[in-house]
Amino acid sequence: MSRPPSSPPSSSAPPPAPRRPRPRPSRPPLAAAAYGSICSSDLPAQAHDTLRLIEAGGPFPYRPDGSVFQNRERLLPAQGSGYYHEYTVKTPGTSTRGARRIVTGSAEREDYYTADHYASFDLIDHAC
Repeated sequence: MSRPPSSPPSSSAPPPAPRRPRPRPSRPPLAAAAYGSICSSDLPAQAHDTLRLIEAGGPFPYRPDGSVFQNRERLLPAQGSGYYHEYTVKTPGTSTRGARRIVTGSAEREDYYTADHYASFDLIDHAC
């Protein structure tokens, strides 16, 4: 007994789709600058001490004072490296630097206050 000649298998399934490249993880989008404002008269007394030291050019009580602030939190307006500098606002009853800072921009009277170690900022209004 002979077998009938075999025919090629029927191809009813479509050919496999070309592989798509996997999407690469992306960085989160840049946040828009997000800060409030605070009247100078509402700042704690220690912030006024820090502002006077900044105006006088020091001497500052902590080694990192005056160092470049990188704005990694992206809460302040985007600027080039070296635009912002940070200074400690002493916290009574704390032996460390604490969480309070003033961050200065290169523009005249562009000073930001943070009481929560860069989680939020307020632009200081020096006119009130």
